[in-house]
Amino acid sequence: MNAAKQIHGPHVETVTVELGHRSYPIVIGTQLLDSVGPRIAESFGHVHATVITNPVVAKLYLERLAATLNEAGLQITTIEIPDGEEHKNLAWLTFIYDRLIEAHQDRACPIIALGGGVLGDLAGFAAATFLRGVPFVQLPTTLLAQVDSSVGGKAGINHPAGKNLIGAFYQPRLVLIDLNTLATLPRREFAAGMAEVIKYGAILDPDLFELVERELGRIFSQDEELLQHIVKVSCALKASVVARDECESGYRAILNFGHTVGHAIESLTEYKRYLHGEAVAIGMAFAARLSHLRGYCSQETVQRLRELLVRAGLPVDMPRELLGRSFVLTVEGDKKVASGKVKFVCLEGIGRTRFEYLTGEEIEAAAHGIVS
Repeated sequence: MNAAKQIHGPHVETVTVELGHRSYPIVIGTQLLDSVGPRIAESFGHVHATVITNPVVAKLYLERLAATLNEAGLQITTIEIPDGEEHKNLAWLTFIYDRLIEAHQDRACPIIALGGGVLGDLAGFAAATFLRGVPFVQLPTTLLAQVDSSVGGKAGINHPAGKNLIGAFYQPRLVLIDLNTLATLPRREFAAGMAEVIKYGAILDPDLFELVERELGRIFSQDEELLQHIVKVSCALKASVVARDECESGYRAILNFGHTVGHAIESLTEYKRYLHGEAVAIGMAFAARLSHLRGYCSQETVQRLRELLVRAGLPVDMPRELLGRSFVLTVEGDKKVASGKVKFVCLEGIGRTRFEYLTGEEIEAAAHGIVS
């Protein structure tokens, strides 16, 4: 995909995730939140829907969402989960199940996730497992969720031994992205979302990478045309990967660039020091440096990626204090480990990757060399 082509204006655009009879649209535009009610009613009928959100997002958007759903003839139950990655666990999943049972929800009743990636992962896993599966709709309100976590059907919860170790592949029926919700997003959260945009450019699309390098200031000022373009391109790139390998049996693992080390950092800091995108940024800078040390990519590639991450306000240096046996065990506990080795995504250049199978000890040894 050529991200440097003509940038279209801020109108409604649709990207389709092509999965046969389970294909679904990603609708992208501005002022879309008020159209949710008619869209839900058209897709599922006048049912009883459950909205899962968190207090921060609820304060901003729940009243509007409830109004459009009620006007379309839908009854709703609202479930609020505290904000933060540390709440993506079995205890809060059980809380959701309890509320769904109390509301007498049946298999025709959709679950609607209103919030960011943590909320979407948790709500998606509830939808996948309650009554063996109920319809699921994503209304992502953070940049990270809009360009990444709301697309592709990964849902799950964390375990003390590692991130997302319990989960399922369960596709939504609809993803609706209202870009106006980003106006209330703190700059740090916006930057964390940009880590995933940069990732797509680094692994799949040199033109997108160059566009972000050139227009980073306009992106952070939330120029509507440009913002819609990078969200659409990111979603289209991920949709193409998911269509090729839905359940990560092979190629889809390319999307884990930076995530092996990033997830370890999150887990070892108990999800409190870094946002997900920040940890992934460190992981990408680490992976690029490791790639160079192994002779896969040039120093120029490493420097371009590192400089763009820094310009976006993201951390790039591996915290030395996290290295040690706990780091090795956490990396080896990653869900992508097979036969004791991690399927590690390396760079060959901007837009080109390769897989390497590394042990936790090999990754930690590289880390010692990188941070020294």
